[in-house]
Amino acid sequence: MTTPDTAVIDVDGTLVDTNYHHTIAWSRALRRFDRAVPLWRLHRAVGMGGDQLVPAVAGDRFEAEHGDDARAAWKEEFEPLLPEVRPLAGARELLTDLSEGFGLTVVLASSGAPEHVEAYLELFDGRSLARECLTGDDVTRTKPDRELFRVAVRRVAGSAAFVVGDSVWDVRAAVAAGYPAYAVRTGGFGDDELREAGAREIHSSLDELRQVIPRVLRG
Repeated sequence: MTTPDTAVIDVDGTLVDTNYHHTIAWSRALRRFDRAVPLWRLHRAVGMGGDQLVPAVAGDRFEAEHGDDARAAWKEEFEPLLPEVRPLAGARELLTDLSEGFGLTVVLASSGAPEHVEAYLELFDGRSLARECLTGDDVTRTKPDRELFRVAVRRVAGSAAFVVGDSVWDVRAAVAAGYPAYAVRTGGFGDDELREAGAREIHSSLDELRQVIPRVLRG
């Protein structure tokens, strides 16, 4: 692999601890439409954008009839949980190492809602540490589609990139885009499923990942 000049970092579940908040919010939102989806199944879908998640967990017919309303309900349900969100240990330090220590262009890429992502960035001063930050509004199809990561690299004119994420959807999107994916367990996904999705390495924490950045850059 050509030495990377760009690091594309997922936000939800990777830099901020949100996956289980999203699980609860989606459960409450879908129940408004008399659709009960087990929490474990919803958690397995977190990391997809809402355009992908609703049909994945509730079916295409539900998406056609209630998709937009369900996504609006999810935003309403997630809003009261937003103040509970905290950055994951090592988030700021990872971004600082990548940008200042190794001279990489850092792009944050989330399938989330812009207003949520902006709130997350304030928790670890993400705007000052990343060249760009993309959200679900920057693409027509969210993860696991490859578009978000492709657009992220193009936005900063990167020539070679790697991706850091927490979910199988991050990993699949990275692989589809042609970028190596390094996974952290902070989103609650297991090693086997992350590896099967195509993760090059799996780490327990952002701090652990920081220790191997020199090896990541060697490919």
